[in-house]
Amino acid sequence: MKIYVVGGAVRDELLGLPVADRDHVVVGATAEEMATLGFRPVGRDFPVFLHPETHEEYALARTERKTAPGYRGFVFHASPEVSLEQDLARRDLTINAIARDQDGVLIDPYGGRRDLEARVLRHVSPAFAEDPVRVLRVARFAARFADFAIAPETLDLMRRLVAEGEVDHLVAERVWQELAKGLMESRPSRMFESLRRCGALIRLLPELDALFGVPQRADWHPEVDCGVHTLLVVDMAARLGLPLPVRFAALSHDLGKGRTPAEALPRHTGHEAASVALLGPLCQRLRVPTDCRDLARLVAMFHGNIHRAAELKPPTMVSLIEQCDALRRPERFGLILAACECDFRGRSGFADRPYPQAELWRSAFAAVRAVDAGAIALACPDPAQIPLRIHEARVAAVRQLGLQHPQD
Repeated sequence: MKIYVVGGAVRDELLGLPVADRDHVVVGATAEEMATLGFRPVGRDFPVFLHPETHEEYALARTERKTAPGYRGFVFHASPEVSLEQDLARRDLTINAIARDQDGVLIDPYGGRRDLEARVLRHVSPAFAEDPVRVLRVARFAARFADFAIAPETLDLMRRLVAEGEVDHLVAERVWQELAKGLMESRPSRMFESLRRCGALIRLLPELDALFGVPQRADWHPEVDCGVHTLLVVDMAARLGLPLPVRFAALSHDLGKGRTPAEALPRHTGHEAASVALLGPLCQRLRVPTDCRDLARLVAMFHGNIHRAAELKPPTMVSLIEQCDALRRPERFGLILAACECDFRGRSGFADRPYPQAELWRSAFAAVRAVDAGAIALACPDPAQIPLRIHEARVAAVRQLGLQHPQD
């Protein structure tokens, strides 16, 4: 039995990056021998075990054979006769097909170190084209390693997977899993750019693909289209270290602009409602988690008015705060403002500008929150009038701040 550290742990060590998890390949062992040594089996499709003390993953060396369309259409074979080189050959990229033995010696049969030095994402073998998930994985690694380029021959294989319909067999949960990971990388825009280059974006996220080529308002973004602006917004969310719901909201906040009639361009009147209408089916199709879906819907609906904070009358500000359910969900309201800041700063020349609208909204929210709704309810003789009286008190509290320019 020989044990090797493989994959991301070796890659990240060679890049000088911190290593979060270590995966191991075991050559020359059986599942029964692993169990005898105290390893706990956890793999459903092939033998994977958890170390009894470190709980790191140890997988028996295996090969795989394509038997049906999609990423689940494989038969795996694990036995003591499978070599390390055979196991590494089934991996996606050369930079993930490097192993280190227990003496610290590197085993690199497919040129992974060379590609690390050249900053290239290159497939290990033609078997790459058998698994459509690898299209998403390569795009995600492009988002993680912003200075790496996808090898032309690998991009060709990605295009082939799209053209042959393999990407269409991906299940929603796996697509979302990879998209969510990509959104959390340092340059998420590169994931979506890569998917677009190989033709996968229109198959997986047609709502986003439709934004490319649609002009922005000239006074907002004279040099880029709606798609590029969206990617700038997503990258701003990554730059600010914001959580996944904000990054998804940044990605989806302007989807309705792709449905703007040609005769109306470059203006996008009413795109907020169109964005909300698109979000429902998209989130259902990809099984997007509730927190991401709900935040994205609110940002799509209200980001225009949030940007116009200094122009709004107090009743409008209070109504928006109430519609966002900010009093019950103050943390989420903060995330809404963060997503809107990303939208504002996701423009050429705006990346380092302040976003004073957020402070205006925080001041208005503090005033609304300070209103004693309970006292108003006790003093109101007509229960039916209580909501109106509370709303009026909140409006009065915001008006006293003197935040707005318009007179109401």
